[in-house]
Formats: sequence, structure tokens, C-alpha cells
Amino acid sequence: MNDVRRGLIIVNTGPGKGKTTAAMGTALRAVGNGLRVLMLQFLKGSWHYGELDAVKAFGDKFVMKQMGRGFVKVGGAETDPEDIRLVEEAWAEAEKAISSGEWDLVILDEINYAISYGMLDPAKVVAALKRKPEMVHVILTGRNAHPTIVEVADTVTEMREVKHAYQKGIMAQRGIEY
Repeated sequence: MNDVRRGLIIVNTGPGKGKTTAAMGTALRAVGNGLRVLMLQFLKGSWHYGELDAVKAFGDKFVMKQMGRGFVKVGGAETDPEDIRLVEEAWAEAEKAISSGEWDLVILDEINYAISYGMLDPAKVVAALKRKPEMVHVILTGRNAHPTIVEVADTVTEMREVKHAYQKGIMAQRGIEY
């Protein structure tokens, strides 16, 4: 087998916990190896997450930006045009970041939700991934990864919930879920 090196397209999807957490772990590993990381959170925005404070310690080596307002109305509710506008802004920044060469790893956190909610065209994302610079790594997170995203990816991991503390009435814990 040849020793091929190139930027990977990685998808963390599925109904289980850990998609963003796995991306953060990869980001931590990347920063430890001297890579520059940008994480764009497509829907998160209204809550304060512990990881926002943690990445500040890395300075400009690991930048995280919340691009949304938080929870998005789905399941029969009309999507708020403001949420669509914010997703479009996030995508414009993501596309620019991927092609800029400034970042070694770009994490598109919760982009799969934005696509599955009909807020972002998967064909645009696939096209940008296909023309990314050779050594740029991209991680896409969120449930329900679109089949075209899965097809273009090099690595796809599906998190599967076996059981969750919520089922016992245990609420989200600071430092674990946020």
C-alpha cells in the first residue's frame, strides 16, 4: 500500500452522542501537531458551551465561532428566515475558510442538520469539498448526513446510542454535554 497523504473529509453522524466531541478531540490532536483549526458551529449560538472557553488557550491555532442562534424550529414548523440567513452566512464563511489555505482543519459542526432541515443545499457543500485544497482536512458533524456527503467522504463514523442518561431523567451536565 502506498503512503498517501492528503486532506481527509470526515463525517461524524448518527443518533448517538459524541459527534461534536469526536471532532473536538481530532481538533485537539491537530493543534498538538502544529495544525491550525477553525470550527464553525452552524446552529449553536444561544448557549455558552465550555469548549468556547477551552479553545481560547490555543490562541489563533484553534478558533471556534458560533454562527447560529441556537435551537432551530423543525418538525412541521416553518423555518425562521433569520435562521436560514445565518446558515447561509455560515456556509459563505466555511467555503471561504476551506479554500483559503489558512486552516489545516475546518470543522463544520452541525452542518448535517442544516442540510437535512433544508436550510443548505448539499450539492453546494459537495462541490466545495471536491475542490478543496489537497491538504485541507474537513470534518462535518450532525445527524442524518446526506447520502452525497457520505459518498464524497473518506471516513464516516455513525454514532449509535445504546443508552443515554436522559432516559433515567438525568439532565445535561456542564462539562459533559456542554
